Amino acid sequence: MELSDEKPGASSINSNSSAAISPSTSPETSPSLLSLRHEIRVWTRDLLIAIGLALVIIVFLYQPVKVEGTSMAPLLSDQERIFINKFVYRFEAIHRGDVVVFWYPLDRSKSFIKRVIALPGETVTIRQGVVTVNGAVVPEPYVPPQYEDVSDYGPTRVPADSYFVMGDHRISSNDSRVFGPVPSQFIYGRAVFAYWPVDHFGSLAMTEAESK
Repeated sequence: MELSDEKPGASSINSNSSAAISPSTSPETSPSLLSLRHEIRVWTRDLLIAIGLALVIIVFLYQPVKVEGTSMAPLLSDQERIFINKFVYRFEAIHRGDVVVFWYPLDRSKSFIKRVIALPGETVTIRQGVVTVNGAVVPEPYVPPQYEDVSDYGPTRVPADSYFVMGDHRISSNDSRVFGPVPSQFIYGRAVFAYWPVDHFGSLAMTEAESK
């Protein structure tokens, strides 16, 4: 609070008076202080709105989940924390290479996370670990040599409205080679971002085009 000096020429005050004494003038608030207070209120309001919108986005669009198991290594490790986008497939199609989260077809109380390998209507064949879709080899830079499974599978045609999914850690993955293609209505999200541990912090997006 600012204090003002006594003005020259003001009447003297009798020190023996028992009456209450009040300043002859009220302290004035400077325009700069008023402007600062206004800016603080505006910034506080905008910050609260931004926090509210962020919470809405996280709660309704993104869901934090914990990965259990190593079937998606080295992309995802056991106990890693990631965000999944729960609404992305309401607005765009599922692509080859997407890392999707879905209800386990054999037990819908469980959720799995795998990579999309083949789309509806396509034919999947695996020979000595090499995956082909409709006769064309699928580039898989996300599968390290030490995680390859050199066994054979198929050919299998993916039904309409279903997707063939596999884990990147092929030799330890329970995937469509075991439980078959996943119906599209079972897929409820796409893994988009890892946030823990910090050395894995970053985007998880990878489509067919990005893998080439």
